[in-house]
Amino acid sequence: MKGKTFVGALDAGTTGVRFAIIDEEAKPIASSYRPLGLRFPQPGWVEQDPGEIRDAALWTIRDALRQAGLAPSQLSGFGLTNQRETVVVWDRASGKPRAPAIVWQDRRTAQRCLALRADPALSQEIREKTGLLPDPYFSATKLEWLFRTEPTILRQAQTGSVCLGTVDSWLLFSLTGVHATDPTNASRTLLFDLRELRWDEELCREFSVPPQALPKVFPSVSVFGRTRRDLLGSEIPVAGVLGDQQAALLGQVCLERGEAKITWGTGAFLLVNTGLEPVTPPEGILATVAYATGDGARYALEGAIFVAGAAVQWLRDGLGLLQSAQESEELALSLASNDGVYFVPALTGLGAPYWDPYARGVFLGLTRGTARAHLVRAALEAIAYQTYDLVEVFSAALPWSIPELRVDGGAAQNNFLCQFQADILAKPVLRPRYLETTALGAAFACGWALGLWSPADIRRLWREERRFLPAMPEEVRRKLLRGWHRAVERAKGWAEEE
Repeated sequence: MKGKTFVGALDAGTTGVRFAIIDEEAKPIASSYRPLGLRFPQPGWVEQDPGEIRDAALWTIRDALRQAGLAPSQLSGFGLTNQRETVVVWDRASGKPRAPAIVWQDRRTAQRCLALRADPALSQEIREKTGLLPDPYFSATKLEWLFRTEPTILRQAQTGSVCLGTVDSWLLFSLTGVHATDPTNASRTLLFDLRELRWDEELCREFSVPPQALPKVFPSVSVFGRTRRDLLGSEIPVAGVLGDQQAALLGQVCLERGEAKITWGTGAFLLVNTGLEPVTPPEGILATVAYATGDGARYALEGAIFVAGAAVQWLRDGLGLLQSAQESEELALSLASNDGVYFVPALTGLGAPYWDPYARGVFLGLTRGTARAHLVRAALEAIAYQTYDLVEVFSAALPWSIPELRVDGGAAQNNFLCQFQADILAKPVLRPRYLETTALGAAFACGWALGLWSPADIRRLWREERRFLPAMPEEVRRKLLRGWHRAVERAKGWAEEE
């Protein structure tokens, strides 16, 4: 391996931390993974141990280097990507956490967010400045709750002895001693002005967040610091920081306006690059920063689907209809059509573009002839239908079209799903050779920041594994979509209280 260049990516997700190493041709060299625990101290509360996240990061870095047979000094640098919106509070002098991390899934501030939404002027101000909606998902109300519960932490934050941040900031501080973040993570806090690319003083006051305790905002594609020598034995540059969905967007090389990707994981996230200016998002859709360089920011629209791959997991683990997720492709292909069977996977309500928390999951169109394969196929088709709905909402809001869709995540391995998605969208669907696009995006950001790769190099390094072209007759496509939308209407509002 003498003379080769190696770049790493630290991917700190919600359920685990991964460190991957690639070479100068973006070929995988080594990868290490360590799971993380979640705690649920009360209904709707979700917490993690910040120390466990830090320790997992160090363990995976060391393990991946060991697998690759590399000394830390042989790594040119590594990028960092992370679960977004989760907040961490720690002591500036000792670096020790002052409270559990409050995870993005946590709903303890739901009542506060309802009150914010009931104030049209404030809600509109938040929407215009941040591109977001008042929701417990985002960081600001989590910090506000913590300050009300622990007033000492607020006082120490006001004096600068306590640091506030998201998971990227926590890991950067732990590894390098630098208190920093990037615009993709900052733009998920309800405290960051999308256009000005800075913390907003009025919103900080609204949520009682001392700006002096927040991290400094660096461009996503820049050098943030170097690892402490006592941790890894070498001062490795940490270059490139992105929230996980924005990292996947970069990993799919969606660098230009109109380029879009969807990540099919437990849920699904569709992001489309909207260029140099934020686009006013339609109802239920978010505006966010795609990435930022020293020359400014690129923006994106984002839509979230609550249940995608989780529907297949439920069929496997909850209903026992599958031995493995891989079996779903064979079962779906065993049928010539869905025979009128639809599944609306509103197992936790419906996300974008419907945003109906009272919707519930339904199978429709069942007959005596319905078999296991029909239910499995309906679950896969539902992922594609939900993706179609998001693409349609995005397309209506944009003055230009989305020409094709790049897919990644675990469910993207399913050939039936990819082909059905192309058919129902009537657009090409592209699957990359390397499906760990979140980690790949962090590595690309690192190489770009260090001058190892240009944007043109990154585009060359992305490799298409397969292209799925639409082949469904238009009348069949329209019929299927009519059936899906009829099914959604029947699922809406099912659990709504009188």
